[in-house]
Amino acid sequence: MSVKLDLVISGVGGQGAILASDIIGKAAVLEGIPIRAAETHGMAQRGGSVVNHIRLGCELGSMIPLHGADVLLALEPAEALRYIDSLSGDGVVIMNTEPVFPITVTSGGEEYPAVAEIVGTLRTTHKVIAFNASELAMEAGHPQTMNVVMVGAASNYLPMSKELLIDCIKGMVPPKTVDINVRAFELGRAQM
Repeated sequence: MSVKLDLVISGVGGQGAILASDIIGKAAVLEGIPIRAAETHGMAQRGGSVVNHIRLGCELGSMIPLHGADVLLALEPAEALRYIDSLSGDGVVIMNTEPVFPITVTSGGEEYPAVAEIVGTLRTTHKVIAFNASELAMEAGHPQTMNVVMVGAASNYLPMSKELLIDCIKGMVPPKTVDINVRAFELGRAQM
């Protein structure tokens, strides 16, 4: 199978970026797709920035070079701006429009930019798919499934089957939350 896709997942500590990348990574392994991954999450437990690099079909290093990602999956609007330089010129931004407060932007005394301005800025250079994944997570049954909503949205670009991704979700979330997480995935997938 000749597949190549570079994906950056960005968010804020506590949003589930690591679980999102683990779901995608496990699906890739089960599909037989070579994968390299790297994650940084220094102060994530305090709401700091989290970024994960996932390289499908890559035989080189695990870090995606600047302007090399095919997809930027942003769990938080300001994090989409922070990591936009990761994305190639023809890459796509998939972003949650619900900000997390407090965020590192506000710690310096700056006001959080209007989400419409963030989306508008990103759309000047890239294709942007922006929706309120936090609201969809609530619709699915729990706010903590927002990351799985985002995996569902990204699944439209991933080389693995929907069924395989759902099987990985079922195996990686607590058993009592399986149905909610599957609903979250489906709601995210429908956003494309």
